[in-house]
Amino acid sequence: MARELPLKKLFTLLSNRIAAVIDRAKMTEHTFMLIVAVMIGVLAGFAAIGIRALVAEISLLSFPGTGVLLENIINAPWHLKLLIPVIGGLIVGPIIYFLAPEAKGHGVPEVMQAILLKGGMIRPRIAFVKAFASAVTIGTGGSVGREGPIVQVGSGLGSTIGQFFKVPTKRMKTLVGCGAAAGIAAAFNAPIAGALFAIEIILMDFSIAQFSPIVISSVMATVISHTFEGNFAAFQVPNYQLVSSGELGLYL
Repeated sequence: MARELPLKKLFTLLSNRIAAVIDRAKMTEHTFMLIVAVMIGVLAGFAAIGIRALVAEISLLSFPGTGVLLENIINAPWHLKLLIPVIGGLIVGPIIYFLAPEAKGHGVPEVMQAILLKGGMIRPRIAFVKAFASAVTIGTGGSVGREGPIVQVGSGLGSTIGQFFKVPTKRMKTLVGCGAAAGIAAAFNAPIAGALFAIEIILMDFSIAQFSPIVISSVMATVISHTFEGNFAAFQVPNYQLVSSGELGLYL
């Protein structure tokens, strides 16, 4: 607590200084939101890259091999298949329990709860704790995916930036949506899906005022991902073809 107090004072001081600069620059609210959306997109893009890199390092340390994580787990001795996930759980459990209990869930419901009940307020530490805990869980063979954690990490970054600039509740929710969209876009190379996911699921609001910053964040995060990791397909979907018109009944 004593350590957090100076950090909180520094956070408030920097926020007040930057707010004063913005006010002197006579920046319109729309321009301000677009600039902040770019910031969130860039940060969420780097966060997604960092999480993937951390998962790769932890998985290689936990289950050494030349294949992907699942192949290495299949080829690992049976005792490692039992022991490594337990070790991962013993690492993650105390971290979440003592530092950020909000990070213990899937990720998306927690962000929706923050939007509906807390005005988009998410503690800054959530993004860091969730990123590390998820990377350890996935890297040690835990039965979780990347979509929930990256949504919560991106949303946490968006909320932290919103708190830094002291934006009102309505804009705070938009910035949380920007973070969620950017996280999905960077993690799965899906900028359109990221934007629509944030608007439809996280915010449930299709207004133009919400749409523009979210699309910008999503695109910026994708640009960051492409720059450092290339243009890739997150999932390799096999080719399908209609062999017989009788298949239509099954599709229905």
